[in-house]
Amino acid sequence: MGIIGWIILGLLAGAIAKILLPGRDPGGFIGTTLIGVAGAFVGGWISARFFDRPVEKQFFDLTTWGAAIGGSLVLLIGYRILFGNSRD
Repeated sequence: MGIIGWIILGLLAGAIAKILLPGRDPGGFIGTTLIGVAGAFVGGWISARFFDRPVEKQFFDLTTWGAAIGGSLVLLIGYRILFGNSRD
């Protein structure tokens, strides 16, 4: 899967992570989608490195989606912990 595929996957994974973890994010929709793109890369790296499950082969693989959504959730939680609710 190429870089464009990872970006599309990240945008969708970020949206799914936002649905699974609702609330007011400090970065808004744009920040959440950027976290989704980064989460897709991080989730893919963690899956390949530590679980010996490379996810770079197919776009419609369940492992790829799980890693991308999981990575997005981890980064979104970390972002909320670091920056809190700065929209007050």
